[in-house]
Amino acid sequence: MREILYLEVPTPDTAAVCTWLQHDFEPTVGKVLPTPDGIRIQLDHPSGASREPKTADQLPRELSVVTWSLQRTTYLKVFRWGNARFPGEQATLRRLTQHLRQRFPNQYPAPPVLDLSQQSVFDALAPYYPETVRQFKKMPNGDYDLRRVYWWEQRWREGVRQPTQPKPVVVSQSGSAPSVEAAYDIIYVGGALGVLHAAVMARLGYRVLLLERLPFGRMNREWNISREEFESLLDLGLFTRQEFESLIAREYVNGFHKFFDANNPPQAKAPVLQTPTVLNIALNSDKLLALCGEKLRAAGGEIWDETEFQQATVYTDQVIVQARHLPSEGDRQAAGQLLVDAMGTASPIAWQLNGGRSFDSVCPTVGAVISGGFEPGVWDEQYGDVLNSHGDISRGRQLIWELFPGQGDDLTFYLFHYHQVHPDNPGSLLEMYEDFFTILPEYRRCDVDQLVWQKPTFGYIPGYFSLTGSDRHVAFDRLVAIGDAASLQSPLVFTGFGSLVRNLARLTHLLDTALRHDLLTRPYLDQIRAYQSNVAVTWIFSKGMMVPTGRSLPPQMINAMLNTFFGVLAAEPPEVANRFIKDRASWWDFNRMALRAAWKNPALLAWIWELAGPADMVRWLWSYITFTLGALLGWLFQRLPAFSQWIQPWLEPRFPALWFWLLSRYYALSYGIGRPAATSFRLPRPPAAIATPIPK
Repeated sequence: MREILYLEVPTPDTAAVCTWLQHDFEPTVGKVLPTPDGIRIQLDHPSGASREPKTADQLPRELSVVTWSLQRTTYLKVFRWGNARFPGEQATLRRLTQHLRQRFPNQYPAPPVLDLSQQSVFDALAPYYPETVRQFKKMPNGDYDLRRVYWWEQRWREGVRQPTQPKPVVVSQSGSAPSVEAAYDIIYVGGALGVLHAAVMARLGYRVLLLERLPFGRMNREWNISREEFESLLDLGLFTRQEFESLIAREYVNGFHKFFDANNPPQAKAPVLQTPTVLNIALNSDKLLALCGEKLRAAGGEIWDETEFQQATVYTDQVIVQARHLPSEGDRQAAGQLLVDAMGTASPIAWQLNGGRSFDSVCPTVGAVISGGFEPGVWDEQYGDVLNSHGDISRGRQLIWELFPGQGDDLTFYLFHYHQVHPDNPGSLLEMYEDFFTILPEYRRCDVDQLVWQKPTFGYIPGYFSLTGSDRHVAFDRLVAIGDAASLQSPLVFTGFGSLVRNLARLTHLLDTALRHDLLTRPYLDQIRAYQSNVAVTWIFSKGMMVPTGRSLPPQMINAMLNTFFGVLAAEPPEVANRFIKDRASWWDFNRMALRAAWKNPALLAWIWELAGPADMVRWLWSYITFTLGALLGWLFQRLPAFSQWIQPWLEPRFPALWFWLLSRYYALSYGIGRPAATSFRLPRPPAAIATPIPK
């Protein structure tokens, strides 16, 4: 038998597809015979067929259509018996494909609009997401967390569907600000990534306020990093080595990357890529947040938790923030020299900054921390599954898994996909959770009902396809965005935490310089960004992992692209894959790997062209030129760091604006091309009297 067609039918109801094939499909030639998993299409009067065929040429001219279910969708293959073509074969295949697309079109369901004052979130969502509700009921704080999932999805959808009318939450007002009792140097909004940076700035002597919508310390993400990356926080002086070691929940010995390739051609198959020093340290996120909070308070900072940002008014000399304390529903007000937006993808400031065009892509991500229930031998806790797929495209998404061992018997699972933001298809967390709970046993053998759920992990992780370091605004006067709110993190790895840690020294040095010299207008603050041209140029790969809304692709296409590229990485020395995944790939690394991938699988170029289209390919070409020029300038001005340190004592006090510009150029030509240079910038050591105790 020979495979002649492979399709994904975007419905979890495989039985309905089978029924339609057996009762409604009419081939151009032949008759339909039902089978347990599909149909046979047989000629009415097969001629020349032997009763007992001994070779492929003697088999009857017949087609077999087979369906099966995986990843909450339906796959279909058509096989030809023997070598001889079935009469009207191509017409039959076209007819089958066309009618399947009409009968089972792509669907992008949205959650219902709920009035949770009248019923529980469990009762309201059970008819739509039964497995999600069933499993959330077993989680500590499951009602609260499912409300959070619903709230986040609704807020995301509202922003995507009304991009040209973002709610104005930042307004400008001429003149001086009125007097406000609560006055600070910096006000942070967003307490996950925000507290990390807030603690740094408080240690520098700034009066810092942190606003957090949730009870402080609660978050629905876990964080993984490598020792090399966390070392930057030690170099900066934020943590001691003893504190760092206390934050490690698990350090595994190796991590794997493997994508499903059963349906790929030989040139698009790949061995397992091993990366022992990529995301191999699982941090205790609760302890990390608590420690940062203690450091912030020890340095004189304050935290207003369960307080929701409402609006910011920017005056000539200050910014005044209006907020609401959720438990008491009382209004709160604070004034600061600078407002830092660290609210992530839910940030209304981020939408307003860029006129509604906040993000080009997003990874809807769901998962959970599991503290038991797996049978022995299912997974070795000394290893991590960094990127894995166990099937092809499912309902317009290439689903990808991550698995990270945690403290004790804990395992953290994530399920995500790369997604092109579209008003009709913003991306759904609730749909993803229904997938997660249903197909987890397919990915790793288990009985879901035996698993012990510790907490859910979820969120929208955004990306923006930057052409240059200045084509996206990250600032107003007296306001700057960091982390996911700036959506400047890696489009491949999609981790705002890793990007912030890698760039923390850069962001802190620039922000400290701007504050000390009152360079707090938009032109200056817009230069405080984590843009990297070596990362921006790789967006073409993430573009190739997205199924455009309304289109149907060959199911194996994205896995084939991923296997091609990761196969090239697997053939490189380990340090090359390490640099690439940690946003440190050089111009030479990028070009060598791109050429090798194209040579290995020439179809790759056609696939990327098909998915990206001419307009985006032109955008990417400009991004590549920017990367090339940055690499060239970085090579030509290798002595800029030494020159900057030499001239700083004379230049900074006399011409602070010029010094700030030179400093930002220095970072753009080092960090900005994936080549961070050693910096003398370091936080002052705190007095022994306020040394931070390590939270238990």
